[in-house]
Amino acid sequence: MGDHPSSGGSREETPASVRSLLGGTPLPRLETQMLLQHVLGVSRAWLIAHDTDPLDKAHVREFEALCARRLAGEPMAYLTGRREFMGHSFVVEPGVLIPRPETELLVETALGELARQGAERPRVLDLGTGSGAIAVSVALARPDAEVVATDLSEAALGVARRNARALGARVEFLPGSWFQALEGQRPFDLIVSNPPYIRDGDPHLAQGDLRFEPPGALTDGADGLAALAHIAAQAPHWLAPGGGLWMEHGYDQAADVRRFLLKAGFGRVDSLRDLAGIERISGGTLNDG
Repeated sequence: MGDHPSSGGSREETPASVRSLLGGTPLPRLETQMLLQHVLGVSRAWLIAHDTDPLDKAHVREFEALCARRLAGEPMAYLTGRREFMGHSFVVEPGVLIPRPETELLVETALGELARQGAERPRVLDLGTGSGAIAVSVALARPDAEVVATDLSEAALGVARRNARALGARVEFLPGSWFQALEGQRPFDLIVSNPPYIRDGDPHLAQGDLRFEPPGALTDGADGLAALAHIAAQAPHWLAPGGGLWMEHGYDQAADVRRFLLKAGFGRVDSLRDLAGIERISGGTLNDG
């Protein structure tokens, strides 16, 4: 009798490949690719070129763990530790708000305001900087500007400093609550902020990515207007004559924010809409005298 493999013998498991992993999860294909790129440290082009290559078991386990966390709703930005904003890749950790595309409108408006002012070495303040996305983006677009950023959270400032270093942006980071961090600072030509503005009890706080983001960066625990009102009222003390203030706010808060700005003595008060047609930011220019 010839030698034949025993029908009862164990068969070695086929190693997982890029193709098998991409087809073996209920996640959207793009998210699956992003998680696999993150685990392997490779580009999308590499995944396509090596889709049948056997993968290390440790990488497979890490990928499967990330997929499970994503299926539980955890944000992609926290899973990969990165989020693109204004064309730059920012480090993002659970202790900071995830930069969102609609906030790019605030940066673009800030840069337009600086161009309109025409100041040499303009001074810009970002209140509640979080990951540093706004401050760093402004500093990269205007390397001549003196950019200062504050945050109450030391953890957030740590992330912001890492982003500034990695991207080569010159930003001065100060710890403290809003304007309390600014002792000894000279007046600014422009102040920007994306403060907590979601009202307490808003159902969105229990949905999607917001469930995993730091509550203090999302809501004031009240009507969502406290930080916006405080910043508008105090900003004139920190602005040079003719300086500007622009803030991001909620979809139904533009009229309230415009009222805060007018009460504080701002002129040229306006609200701008994001790509979804929502009044997303409001601001104005400090009236001289």
